[in-house]
Amino acid sequence: MILTARYVLPVVGRAIENGAVVVQNGRIAAVSTLDELRYWYPDDEVRDFGTAALIPGFVDAHSHLEYSTMGGIFEDVPYAPWKARIVEKSRLLTPQDWEDAALLGAVQALSAGITAIADVTQTGAPLRAIAATGQHGVIYREVTTPKKCDVKADMAAADRDIQDWRAFAADRDMLVRVGIGPGSIYAVHPEVLRAIGEYADEQTPVAVHVAGSREEADFIRYGSSPFALAADSEESHAYEGLQSDTFLPTGVSPIRYALNWGILYAPEVVAIHAICIEPGDIERLAEQNVGVVACPRSNAKLGNGVTPLLTFRDAHIPVALGTNSPAAADSTDPLEEMRFGLLLQRATSGDKGFLSAHDMLRMSTIDAARLIGMDKEIGSLEIGKRADIVAVDLSNSMQVPTNSPHAAVVHSASRNDVMMTMIDGRVVYDRAEGFSLPCEAERDDVDAILRRAEELRIRLRD
Repeated sequence: MILTARYVLPVVGRAIENGAVVVQNGRIAAVSTLDELRYWYPDDEVRDFGTAALIPGFVDAHSHLEYSTMGGIFEDVPYAPWKARIVEKSRLLTPQDWEDAALLGAVQALSAGITAIADVTQTGAPLRAIAATGQHGVIYREVTTPKKCDVKADMAAADRDIQDWRAFAADRDMLVRVGIGPGSIYAVHPEVLRAIGEYADEQTPVAVHVAGSREEADFIRYGSSPFALAADSEESHAYEGLQSDTFLPTGVSPIRYALNWGILYAPEVVAIHAICIEPGDIERLAEQNVGVVACPRSNAKLGNGVTPLLTFRDAHIPVALGTNSPAAADSTDPLEEMRFGLLLQRATSGDKGFLSAHDMLRMSTIDAARLIGMDKEIGSLEIGKRADIVAVDLSNSMQVPTNSPHAAVVHSASRNDVMMTMIDGRVVYDRAEGFSLPCEAERDDVDAILRRAEELRIRLRD
C-alpha cells in the first residue's frame, strides 16, 4: 500500500512535498515522492489523504492511563489540593474501574495519533489496555511504600508483577518493555529510592517523578510546604506517606535528594517533569545520562512551572514530551503539548535560544522513542521501521501552502485533525470510519468502553 499526502515528515530528515510512504508486511518499505514510488510500485493501492501531513506515530513519553476518567473533576485548584483529591477519588475505584479507565485512555490516545505509551501503574491495567489496542510502550511498575518496614515486601511484590507483565507481553508478541519507578518522591520512604536503584538493570528502565513542583522542592529541602501542612490536617489520610519521621528537612534539591538515595544511578532513568532545577542539577543529570520528560500543559494548569527544555537540550540531556493524564491536562493531545510547550519555552527563554516546531515534533516522536529505548523500531518514517504512521489534516490550516510544514502541524493542528492512526501497518483508527481494534479487544466495542467510562465519571463526581 502507498500512503500519500501533500507533506511527508519523516522527522529525521527534510519534509517531502507531495510525498508518499510504502507499507509492506507491517513495515515501511520506501519513503519518497509520490511520482517516484508510483513508478517503483505500480501495482500498489494508493490512499491519498490530500492536504495533510504523514508523520510518525506519536510516542507519549509519560502518561497515567488509569486517570482517564478523572478529567474535569478537579478544576481551578493548585497542585497540592489537586493531588490530595486524586488520591481521595482513587480509593473509590474498583479493579474493574481501573481496567475501564485505562482502556478508555488507550482508545483516546489512538484517536490522537499516539502509537506508543510510557505509563506508570500499580495495577497493570495500562498493559492490558495497550494489548487490546495494539499500541507499543513501556509500563513502569510503581512502588508507593511510605513505611520503611514494608519496603522489602513491596519490592518483592513489584518484582513478581514485573515478571508476570513481561510474560504477558511476550505471549502476545508485544513491543513492550517493563520497568519500575517510585511514587512521588515526597510520598515514599527514601529506602524505596535506594531499593529501586539497586534493583534496576539494563532491561529494567526507571521512571521517577522528581522536581515537579515548588511544593515538592520546599518539602524536600525545608520540610515545609502545603504538603507538610496537609499531613497534619483533617485531610491527612489523602497524604499517606508524608510523615515527619520520614521527611526531615534535607537541605538539598529534589534532584540531589534522588541522587543521594541512589535511584538516579540506575542504568536507564527518565526524570518526569524536572521543573524546579537548581544550580548543579543539570550537570548531575547529564553525568548520569538521565533523560527528561516534560508535560507542558498539565504543569502549567496546576501552576507547577515550566520544564527548562532549552537548558536541558543545550546540556545534551535527552528530552521528550508526555501528556500526563486528562485528570491534569483535560485531554490527551500530543499536538497541543507540542504547541503549548513551544510557546512556553519561547515566552520564558527570551534571547537565550529558540526551539523550533521541528524540535517539538521530534520530542514527541524519535526523541521520545529513543528515551524509552525503542528508536530502532519506531519514532520516524524510515525504511525497515514499523509502519506506525499518523495522517494529520491540514486543510483548515491558515499556514498551507507553507515553506514549513513542521510549523503548520505544530501551530495549527490538534487531536481533532488526526485522520488516521496506523500501527504495524494496520489502520486502528480512521476519523471517518472509527476504530478497528485488534481481535483481543473485540469483546469490547468502543461504544461499550465509552459508556462504562461515562458511568464511572458520573460516579466520581458524586
